[in-house]
Amino acid sequence: MKIALIGATGFVGSALLNELANRGNDVTAIARNTGENDKVNWVKADVTKSEELSRVLENHDVVISAYNPGWENPNIYEDFIAGSRDIQEAVKKSGVKRYITIGGGGSLFVAPGVQAVDTPDFPKEYYPGASAARDYLNIIREEKDLDWVFFSPAFEMHQGITTGRTGKYRLGLENPVFDADNRSILSVEDLAVVIADEAENPKHHQQRFTAAY
Repeated sequence: MKIALIGATGFVGSALLNELANRGNDVTAIARNTGENDKVNWVKADVTKSEELSRVLENHDVVISAYNPGWENPNIYEDFIAGSRDIQEAVKKSGVKRYITIGGGGSLFVAPGVQAVDTPDFPKEYYPGASAARDYLNIIREEKDLDWVFFSPAFEMHQGITTGRTGKYRLGLENPVFDADNRSILSVEDLAVVIADEAENPKHHQQRFTAAY
């Protein structure tokens, strides 16, 4: 497949890039600075310039966005919403219909009508970014022209998870997936497997989904 990957040098994007390239896909890796993977076509692009980005995205089978303005960015809420809107617009202008975007797990429902981001124990330092992802999910739910998918990672999906690539996972939709120990956990390598599987064999359309062990 011909896949455009936005945010290809970040924590999630790097894992995705390796998974997609190792499967033999034709990957256009889009980032502010090019990386070292020589199996892909690197393109420097600014996601806030939708006209420029749309031209890069043309003629791909699917666009995957791992865009994140940075957890330590003091303007993460505004930048996440604006950047995500710009990317969505660029995908529409490009003519590509299939769009997979990776958001946060904070918008998953942990009780009827209660999202994780609004619970007392949710880490305050992650609230701006998590609430931005939640609000963007509500925005993209209104998108009727694209065959979009919004992925919410497991609650525990960070650099401290050292499981590596197992290729195993379980899927969910609006609620987190918990294991026998009541943990919602997934390595970044297996997150990449989930997204690559969804790109190659679509199971979700105009909806949010999640995955964990």
